[in-house]
Amino acid sequence: MVSYLKFYSRKDVQKEILRSAKDREVAFKFGDKGFGKRPDILQFEGDVFEMAKQGVTSFHISEERWSNPLGLNTGMTKKQLDDLRAGWDLIIDIDCKSLDYSRIVASLIIEALKFHDLEDFSLKYSGNKGFHIGLPFESFPEKVHNLSINLLFPDGPRVIASYLKELIGNPLSAHLLSKYSIDEIAVAAGKDKSDLLVNGVFNPFAVAEIDTVLISSRHMFRAPFSINEKSGLVSVPIRPEDIMRFNPAEDASPENVSTKVKFFDDKAPDASKLIIQSFDWFYKQSAKKNELESLSGKIDKKEFDVPSIAIKADYFPPCILKIMSGIKEDGRKRSLFILLNFLKSCGWGVDEIKEFVCGKWNKNNYEPLKEGYVLSQLSWHKRQPNSILPPNCDNKSYYNDLRLCSKDGLCGRVKNPVNYAIRKSKLFSKKDKKPSKR
Repeated sequence: MVSYLKFYSRKDVQKEILRSAKDREVAFKFGDKGFGKRPDILQFEGDVFEMAKQGVTSFHISEERWSNPLGLNTGMTKKQLDDLRAGWDLIIDIDCKSLDYSRIVASLIIEALKFHDLEDFSLKYSGNKGFHIGLPFESFPEKVHNLSINLLFPDGPRVIASYLKELIGNPLSAHLLSKYSIDEIAVAAGKDKSDLLVNGVFNPFAVAEIDTVLISSRHMFRAPFSINEKSGLVSVPIRPEDIMRFNPAEDASPENVSTKVKFFDDKAPDASKLIIQSFDWFYKQSAKKNELESLSGKIDKKEFDVPSIAIKADYFPPCILKIMSGIKEDGRKRSLFILLNFLKSCGWGVDEIKEFVCGKWNKNNYEPLKEGYVLSQLSWHKRQPNSILPPNCDNKSYYNDLRLCSKDGLCGRVKNPVNYAIRKSKLFSKKDKKPSKR
């Protein structure tokens, strides 16, 4: 059994956790009881041990740096957040079902960063089956495309993560298929073989998750030298060159962890080339210049027009009805992302969406999302002048991965859940208008 008190009593561990928490919002997790009240901070090394004595099992820190983290509160406007934000660090979150797959993804991202003349970036083990790769805020130029870098959150991290994902796609596919068969990959990922293919071609990101659209303001990641409750292992920094020989059972065991390797030391490599090329790629890829639309997949605009009267749930597709009934396992944030875009595109008002999502939907989840997170997502949608469709039906990272896909006769005729709702509502509207036979 993991001794949290013994591990967090170490002075070197306390020093590193405090160092990583400087100018950041901190969230304390109390085991199965969930997270404590936000915002919070760490002020002294001894606070780490004191919190552990109160039942804290892990420490989580914000990607954003704040001039006053305690000034944060739920429902802040974008301008208020921008005014309080002092900077942000890039965190590439790699999380696969298999640690071996995560190693391969991380090693390819490392190669991509080196291709952009970057060497002194940070790498750490997540504590379970993934890795975090980080670049400090000081690495980036003051402006990108005449936009202040301080204001480019979450846009900057999303664009860079998507660009890197694009770069490693083909090499990742080739690497995985050179070591494993499709059947072996499917078994390791706990998926059907068909879920790994798109038009008969292997999709490596069906088994290799890299967060893009889910990055949002006040987004957290596990602090360096914080224990992962599921595995009992430590989220320990490692040298990039050691990733393939890193042994979690030994190197991340609380009894063996060394604090010699730092996550975010004083080095700040020049990441100008990376971010400029990322945005150049993004603008070339996005004909509509809409970040979330391009990251969510191509949209069938011909069939989409936001209805003036909200579409009733009676006409929603099976996948959306499953989400609305509550999430029974992992996938709440991705499901919320789908649901918010869907409801807004179906003509639901912000207040109506808020009442449903914060009330019935979140209460029906296996574990409710933090109210602050839900409200921050609602606030973002409220500020958007246009509706953005949810991911298309063929986006397996959502509907298939979350086991939401349950097709009926109409599903095969549409590309997006919103198209389904619009078509079905129009179909029944026409039937209702037909004169009754005498």
